[in-house]
Amino acid sequence: MGLLLGTAACGGGDDSEGSDPSSAGGGGISEQGEPVEGGEITVGLEAETNSWLPGEYGGANAGTTVAYAIYDPLMKRTEDGEIKPYLAESMEPNEDFTAWTLTLRPDVQFHDGTPLNGEALKTIFDKYLMAPTSNVKNSLADVTSLDVVDDLAVTYTLNKTNAAFPSVLTGAAGWPFSPTAAEEFGEDAGANPVGTGPFTFVSWQRDSNLVVEKNDNYWQEGLPHLDKVTFRPIPDEDTRLASLQSGDIDAMQTLRQGTVSRARDIDGVDNYEYLGNNSGGSIFNTTKAPFDDLRVRQAMAYGMDQPALIDVIGGTGLTPEATQYFSPDSPFYSEEAADAFPTYDVEKAQELYDEYINDPQRSDGQPVGTDISFTYNCPPDPSLNELSQLYQSFWSALGMDVKLNTVEQAAHIQNGLAKDYEVQCWRVGDEADPYITLKNAFTPGPLNFTGYTSPTIDEGLETLRTTADLDERKAAVADISMDISENVPNVFTGYTLTDVAVQEAVKNVDGWEFPDGTKGDGVPGATTMWGFVWLAD
Repeated sequence: MGLLLGTAACGGGDDSEGSDPSSAGGGGISEQGEPVEGGEITVGLEAETNSWLPGEYGGANAGTTVAYAIYDPLMKRTEDGEIKPYLAESMEPNEDFTAWTLTLRPDVQFHDGTPLNGEALKTIFDKYLMAPTSNVKNSLADVTSLDVVDDLAVTYTLNKTNAAFPSVLTGAAGWPFSPTAAEEFGEDAGANPVGTGPFTFVSWQRDSNLVVEKNDNYWQEGLPHLDKVTFRPIPDEDTRLASLQSGDIDAMQTLRQGTVSRARDIDGVDNYEYLGNNSGGSIFNTTKAPFDDLRVRQAMAYGMDQPALIDVIGGTGLTPEATQYFSPDSPFYSEEAADAFPTYDVEKAQELYDEYINDPQRSDGQPVGTDISFTYNCPPDPSLNELSQLYQSFWSALGMDVKLNTVEQAAHIQNGLAKDYEVQCWRVGDEADPYITLKNAFTPGPLNFTGYTSPTIDEGLETLRTTADLDERKAAVADISMDISENVPNVFTGYTLTDVAVQEAVKNVDGWEFPDGTKGDGVPGATTMWGFVWLAD
């Protein structure tokens, strides 16, 4: 199925595949060699995750890379950006994209022996994914029912045309888990994940480690290569990098530009880098005054110096300034929206700010002339602390009273889901189809972290939903991107160059393939398909 075009990706690979030697420590990504069976590795993660049960799972990149060890996604993205069946065998729409029939591969079992079949998918969907508290329910909002066709096939019936629907199943909504185990563990199911993936869950000590072991009954013959993987959350970037350098861990993920730069300089370390649509920035809670007023958001956007923000996180020379949800190597990038995004202009920022605070009808109800006061939240990473301080200095220069507050990442994500914040650092954008990315971000629901909606965005989403024509979809995304540039529900720093840095003995980090041999999209957002990784002798 080649309906959906995603984004171009910059990933690593062995030297024979044309990798950039300058992107790896020790002069290039080392020779990969032939697969080796056995061995175990320890992986350093940037954060802990709240739960491993899809629907409860609120993890970011750290959680996703662990999930790929335990779960198999029904759909995944190729290196060319096509959404293609992975755990599923096929995914076919009807003529108007209002129904999608998914066929499963035969003889696949969950780790507890429960068969992966149509009934299992229906139970997962009805009981868990569509539960009132599910945090993937919004991404499945168009689905009116999941109906079993036969033992290996189900049909997702939609309430309206959705040409982008398969992209939903690349995320947590498309990670099948054992309904038998979920029922057995009840409220503890999120601490006892049971998937179909290459590794089986062994143990989880929150904030310490999660251990998985080889699934001897895995449906893909010859996989996985490793016997055991231990995941360790190490939130501090310096500690995580030092642990890799000392050999205390074998692999690590980072989404911090300064860490990528330093990892490149470590001898004996290979770096699998990826520059996609993910970018750093700050989000405004537009449901709360004064951030419900465009003048305030624009003042804050014009009042920040992007190159300085990129520099403080070590991204100078590594990543370009971000202006929208899609990077310059994406077919959905808009030059017009890039030109429209506010650039550093202190005079204009001050004019907008003064206009708001001197407006008798200002939305926060404060007396005329009273300066804006708010709290800026960000996780307690040293580079993010410096970034927060720089944001604070830019906005304080306009007269704003900005208090800085550090929040552990798991709580930080929960605050975003609940919109329990004023302004906070955040990552935006992903490699999903634009309809999925923008629908989640700008229609009502928990994943609309800013609370911003607009008729222009709704109109563009309607086009993305109803057509697979690339030119029409590009135009729709350009209109949405322009709306975001003009209304700034969030501001950007730079696109996020991510890295999975590993000891040279850890091989094939970005070399995963589909069952038919099609090459996958590598390591987007520092996430890895661990079943394909091996440890050299």
